[in-house]
Amino acid sequence: MTRPTLNRDHTLAVAMLLGAAVGVGVFAFERTIQFMLDNVRAAPTAVMIVAPSVGLIVTSLILRLGPTPRSRSTADEYLLSIHNPTRQIPIRQIAVRMSAAVATLGAGGSLGLEGPAMLLGAGTADNAGRRLARRLVVDHQALLVAGASAAVAAVFKAPATGAVFALEVPYRTDMARHQLLPALVGAASGYLALVSLAGTDRLFPTGDNPPFDLRDLGGAILIGIVAGVLARLVSRAIRWAKHWAKSTSAAVRLPVASLALSGVAWAAFTLTDQPLGIGPGYLVLSWLDNPKLAVWVIVAMLVLRLIGVVATTAGGGVGGFFIPLVVIGGLLGRAAAGIAGTAGSGLFPILGVAAVLGAGYQVPLAAVMFVAESSGRPGYVVPALLAAVAADIAVGHDSVTDYQRDRA
Repeated sequence: MTRPTLNRDHTLAVAMLLGAAVGVGVFAFERTIQFMLDNVRAAPTAVMIVAPSVGLIVTSLILRLGPTPRSRSTADEYLLSIHNPTRQIPIRQIAVRMSAAVATLGAGGSLGLEGPAMLLGAGTADNAGRRLARRLVVDHQALLVAGASAAVAAVFKAPATGAVFALEVPYRTDMARHQLLPALVGAASGYLALVSLAGTDRLFPTGDNPPFDLRDLGGAILIGIVAGVLARLVSRAIRWAKHWAKSTSAAVRLPVASLALSGVAWAAFTLTDQPLGIGPGYLVLSWLDNPKLAVWVIVAMLVLRLIGVVATTAGGGVGGFFIPLVVIGGLLGRAAAGIAGTAGSGLFPILGVAAVLGAGYQVPLAAVMFVAESSGRPGYVVPALLAAVAADIAVGHDSVTDYQRDRA
């Protein structure tokens, strides 16, 4: 069957409307998570420490209501649908998995919002596309990309990142170029819908754009190599946790994961007097702005966050890995800055984010685009590119997902 050309079908128009709808849905999802997390963080310390464990138990109960997915990672559902045009995402599965994500993330699970948001975007596109195809000429796969693009763009207030990530993440060494226009339209409309409700503040606001020199470029390559090795470790740990969650009974995985999560929450609070061991990790990135942090404290937080991500995943939690990789990368870069004596500079944390995110998901271009959009420092694109390329080489073919293919 030949692919309909975009100049005579309705794909772009549908992608625009779809993106706006997804943006509104992501706004509601994000605000629900934020409301729950604020209450968990404000609760007595004992409640805050056990809340992520309670979230895993509730998540497990919710998932019993829905169809059994091949993967507990919500972003993986998007990849599976992209690679298999006949595969459908049932509305019931979307509802159950999104509810489970609210339980996991709202209670303080250490995963990100972008995975469930991508499921919402791609699932909405899948169901709308199949119904509209009875009356209109639309490219179903392009709509899936547009829906996922809109979701990521809305979560991070970064439209270019949303488009590039949705195009790049299905493949290790390529991207879905023929779906570029719907991705851009979906990302733009999703972003506009979100910011019309939540404002245009950047995810990581910064007030300056300091220069860099050749030494920083050398440091970018070095950070990239270290980040690639770390990303390989993180990717293998996450994939192991996914497989363990699928193959282990709830009676075993929930107590083990709950104990680990409670330990992480307690250790992080004891170390910093802040609830940095729960939630996606945005507070950790703000905490890193303190130039007086000791390197060993930063490294300890990196280990704790990694354990939290693995434990949440192994316990059957529902969420994404974009922000966990961002947080781990920021911690790595900030530790490197402390060792180099440049703790006051924002360059190294940004390089760490670009390198670990790009290597962990095999999306170097999306990672560089993300740090440029979210930080407002386009001048750091060149060193971020060097770090991302070095990390991509160092990580090899490892990724946080099993469902990427080599080429489009």
